Amino acid sequence: MRLWLLTMLAAVLWSQETFQAGAEAKKVRKKQKEPTPQHTEAFNTTLSNSEELDEGTKVTEGHRVDPHGSWMDFVKRPVGNFPGKCRKRKRPLPGPPGPPGPPGPQGPPGSPGAEVTQEVLLQEFKEMIKEATERRASVDKSGGSSQLPTALLALEGMVSYRRIEEAFHCKLRGPVVVDKKTLTELQNFQTPPAKGAFLRGTGMDQSTGRFTAPITGIYQFSANVHIDHSEVKKTKNQLRARDNVRVLICIESLCHRYTSLEMIVGLESNSKIFTVYVHGLLELQAGQYTSIFVDNAAGASITIQNGSDFMGMLLGV
Repeated sequence: MRLWLLTMLAAVLWSQETFQAGAEAKKVRKKQKEPTPQHTEAFNTTLSNSEELDEGTKVTEGHRVDPHGSWMDFVKRPVGNFPGKCRKRKRPLPGPPGPPGPPGPQGPPGSPGAEVTQEVLLQEFKEMIKEATERRASVDKSGGSSQLPTALLALEGMVSYRRIEEAFHCKLRGPVVVDKKTLTELQNFQTPPAKGAFLRGTGMDQSTGRFTAPITGIYQFSANVHIDHSEVKKTKNQLRARDNVRVLICIESLCHRYTSLEMIVGLESNSKIFTVYVHGLLELQAGQYTSIFVDNAAGASITIQNGSDFMGMLLGV
């Protein structure tokens, strides 16, 4: 009887121990099945070096770290994770231009340029053509001795022609009587209607018979004065040595102060009318004028016939 009771008591104790051991084993399995806690920090937040070191230490204690995966996570991180100083700053757009400023002071005048004439340009052009022809002839030697082309030969013999800006050829409109012992200025000219006469420029005043120089330069003048001395022949007195006629082209009507062109002829001609020819060069300043004077030193009056010529032109400066 006692043996049976002992057996029942041992069975009850063994069953309790088995139940407690099973409960404890279930608790252990539940604890193992609980998930590891996740970090709830924002994805874009950055960690300091100490926090990254602690985190790396914690991770290495739990499981191994994949280097490739960590690098890919770093590469694929969002751009907004950069600090503000690393972001590209936008430059402000330029505003509209302001009003122009006041003009500056005028600079000093430059040196005068060189005066290039048509003769200089033609000479340079001829030299350029000659140089190009010689260079071409030196390259092409297969044709024997090179000769200058016809165009260059024509240029060699060419003379440069320029337009004469100031020139005139006019004739006396009517007869002019010059009394004895009188110096008279010839006036009242006209341009002949026949072809061949010319009047260029504005220097010649035909009503006064004066040519005014537009610029300073060398001028050429000539005059053909037709003189009728029939009144001298009518006198019974014999001709004296001082009986002559002077034709002058004077500057500013001052024949003795300035250089003048002069021709003196006697009155011994047997013909009724004779011609006095005066020709020469004068240098005129701009604004000076020239005209024809007739000085009758005879004892009787003479008549200057209409059609007497007065000519002039600008030769150069």
